[in-house]
Amino acid sequence: MFQLRHPSPVAVDAGIPPDAPRRSPHRSLPRTLGHVLVVAATFLVIAASSIAFGLRVTPLRSVSALGQTVAVGVTTPSFSLSGPGEVDLFGQPLPTKVRFLGPVRPRLVLTNITINQQVAGLFAPGSGDGAAARLGDLLAGAWRRYFVSEIAFVALGALLLLGAVAGWRRHAWTWRRTVATIAGGLVLVEALNVGVIMLTAYTAPGRFHDVHSLGELVGQSEQGPIAAAPGPALPGVQAVVLGDSTAAGLGEPPVPGATPVDQACGRSVDAYAEHLADVNRWRVENLACSGATIQAGVLGPQDVDGKLLSAQLAVAKRAVAASTIIVSVGANDLQWGPMIRLCAISDRCDDRASTVFFQRSLALFTRDYYELLRQLAALPRDPQVLINLYYSPFDTSADCLPGLTPAKIGVLLARLDALNAVLAQGAATFGYLATQPDFSGHGACGPQSYVQGMDDPAPFHPNARGQLVIALADERALLGAP
Repeated sequence: MFQLRHPSPVAVDAGIPPDAPRRSPHRSLPRTLGHVLVVAATFLVIAASSIAFGLRVTPLRSVSALGQTVAVGVTTPSFSLSGPGEVDLFGQPLPTKVRFLGPVRPRLVLTNITINQQVAGLFAPGSGDGAAARLGDLLAGAWRRYFVSEIAFVALGALLLLGAVAGWRRHAWTWRRTVATIAGGLVLVEALNVGVIMLTAYTAPGRFHDVHSLGELVGQSEQGPIAAAPGPALPGVQAVVLGDSTAAGLGEPPVPGATPVDQACGRSVDAYAEHLADVNRWRVENLACSGATIQAGVLGPQDVDGKLLSAQLAVAKRAVAASTIIVSVGANDLQWGPMIRLCAISDRCDDRASTVFFQRSLALFTRDYYELLRQLAALPRDPQVLINLYYSPFDTSADCLPGLTPAKIGVLLARLDALNAVLAQGAATFGYLATQPDFSGHGACGPQSYVQGMDDPAPFHPNARGQLVIALADERALLGAP
């Protein structure tokens, strides 16, 4: 009447109730595969986040050489396996000429320039001393230190994320599984991290070893030779003056028969060019113009009262027989006039913002100045070149300058010294003459001042006496007097 049903051996062995529905082993495969994909995706997210964290927070490694301080780090990762690095010159990013292997490449940040006898090494490779030969080694060493620190920070990021995951799963995992997961995850993250940047980390030092200046990394931005300006030749000119308002003679009486361009540029009969012409019986072509910079005036055209003037050097090339070139540049490139006014109304002149702005302006001027010197070196007939350094327009004891305390004047004079150091070093690098007129004791406010006062047309510019002192300094330099 009743049939005795024996349980299936498989069900008994597995501990499964006899009446429980059987599952096909093939039905659990999608769940297993899905679990594997979730785990893999989680590790990839942790690895990517840890590497991004490491690249983000690892501090740059700084080195100092050739009067410059350079911080070494990495660029943003890319999908390419090779390409240029990056050099950040005071906020201006430039690609390197040197190409590096790997998706993560070096980034160099120029954070400071100390103006001294080595400053030319930044833009004139080979002109520095033994420090130049060590620059590449220093950069390579800084890169290695950065790479080691990056590995440590990636490990820190991975530990934090893996620990968070382990904490979330603390009720489902044993402590052994937790430790094994964190340790295994850390190994996988670092393996991926090292794999991504190892190519660059291993090859970059070799690329750095042959670098002797940042100029070699970013390349020299040399212009082609400037063509002579349209117009007739000037065969009777023996000397040419290039430059800004100091050379033009701004604020003093205009030259006789002044043209509209002469008037707009502020060219004066008292300019030192006129004194040199009288003493040497030269015909001097004074092309200096108020407001001129190297790029907008000397090497490039300048807009003056709505009229576009040809580059001064282009006009100078029409003086085919000129044997002397005198240059006065730099004040407008560094915005010297606005710098004095800002200093006068500020609580102090050496705050961090203004100091960084000055250093960046000086670095850009140095680049342009060396380009001007290269253009002068390419002139035919090899004329004698004289670079005029700037005079000191005021003394630290001056008490008639509103807002300019002795401390502020000291800061301004230190920056003027930095500009003159660049001018002098450039002249020495190219074998040109350099001279500085001595205005000591004759700054603004003095009884025998060589500069125009606050109530004159061009404050702090040389007056007639000052222009004569500049002419005497130039004459002594040209004659080779000690």
